[in-house]
Amino acid sequence: MAPTTSDKTISNSINTSPTSPLQDVTNQTLDPERGASSSKKELINFLRGWPSPSLLSSSILQAASTALLSDPSLFVPALQYGPDPGYQPLREELAVWLEKQYSTSTKSEEICITGGASQGLACVLASFTDPSYTQTVWASAPCYYLACPIFEDAGFGPGRIKAVPEDQQGGIDIDLLDTLLQKHEAQHHQPTHKGAERKNAGPYRKHYHHVVYLVSTCSNPSGTTMTLEKRNRLVKVARRHDVLVVSDDVYDFLQWPILPASPSSDLGPLLPRLSDIDLSLGPSELATSSGKWFGNVISNGSFSKLLGPGLRTGWVHGTPDFVMGLSQTGATRSGGAASQFAAALLAEVMKAGELERHLQETVRPSLRRRHELIMETIKQELGALGVTVAAQDGDRFGGYFVWLTLPGGLDARVVAQKARQEEELIVAEGEMFEVRGDEEGAKFTRNIRLSFSWEEEHKITEGLRRLGRVLRGLSGETR
Repeated sequence: MAPTTSDKTISNSINTSPTSPLQDVTNQTLDPERGASSSKKELINFLRGWPSPSLLSSSILQAASTALLSDPSLFVPALQYGPDPGYQPLREELAVWLEKQYSTSTKSEEICITGGASQGLACVLASFTDPSYTQTVWASAPCYYLACPIFEDAGFGPGRIKAVPEDQQGGIDIDLLDTLLQKHEAQHHQPTHKGAERKNAGPYRKHYHHVVYLVSTCSNPSGTTMTLEKRNRLVKVARRHDVLVVSDDVYDFLQWPILPASPSSDLGPLLPRLSDIDLSLGPSELATSSGKWFGNVISNGSFSKLLGPGLRTGWVHGTPDFVMGLSQTGATRSGGAASQFAAALLAEVMKAGELERHLQETVRPSLRRRHELIMETIKQELGALGVTVAAQDGDRFGGYFVWLTLPGGLDARVVAQKARQEEELIVAEGEMFEVRGDEEGAKFTRNIRLSFSWEEEHKITEGLRRLGRVLRGLSGETR
């Protein structure tokens, strides 16, 4: 989830805060005449949520490209327009692989290939929501902030998108969500815009009354994972209120055991996707239309964090009727399946077993080392300053980020500004992750998100030393 700061590029500014110290960030030292330090320190970027260049899969893709482009039976369909639901060999390979990961039945007809998680979300909103009928988007807070512009583009700007804070267990507060849904429905019996002309859903789609957006595993930014009990409860709430839950499941496969002696590959089955739970319960009345069952949950997956963001390829998992409807999005029908060539390339990677090998031997071990390093260095450099880290419960850690809470009296925006100006250090202040359009719904003025996926390990240690100096300076302490 187009280039911007944080999880995309650093060259563009963040739109969430006009006075953000992270605007106009480049890889150059800031001009001293603009009030910044003239330090020649090397820039360290804890904001960028990208895979490190050392984690990219160039050799794997090179071998797969050679195999693909050497065989006309493969490269001809790969270079043509593709079928609406996506390149069938990749759908089949994904179904087998996902079934193994989750130990849950997965069929190829439950998978629609997308142009990545962001494009997938945009197409879902275009096909299954209508601002004149769909009442509200409810976003778990803190929120992956670059999802908010996608909702705005679909007609859900301020007043139409609401924050639902996470609770102490991790993940969206389901009791609060249920209460808010009941209250909202009691107040809004009619469509949101009276007299507005409804979009035509056609025979293959339906429009939902509400959308819930979250990252259920290794959430961005908080890093928390919803328990199985909470997953079951959320699906039941969604089925009662005609909700479409969109779960960005882009970090599910980037997890490792907590126990130090356990190998990174020793995970066992992953927690079931919310979409798995929904499918297991069978058709629900509100998610059925014209004899088709669209379901109440989809899993939004991506290869970006697994092999490389430039592949721009992902998938949506849901009921076969939802997948068929999604494949009928106008832009897909006109242009053919998203990322057809990349999908064919990825099918070759998966057939050769290279995706799983890359994750087990390269990606997970590297992220595990980086996470252990950042946690230990936070304890050494920031622990005495009263900084705390959001807990990741259960038997595993994962994802790209750690979520810090600063001690009282410190403002995260000021910390981010000082870090950039004085230490050539970029961090993401918590206000970035407030739900745009409902910032008062959940405030994060004392929080900072740190990415451990981008910088190499020696820079992680140095960056936290710099952050410690900033915090000590602002709190008046010396070392």
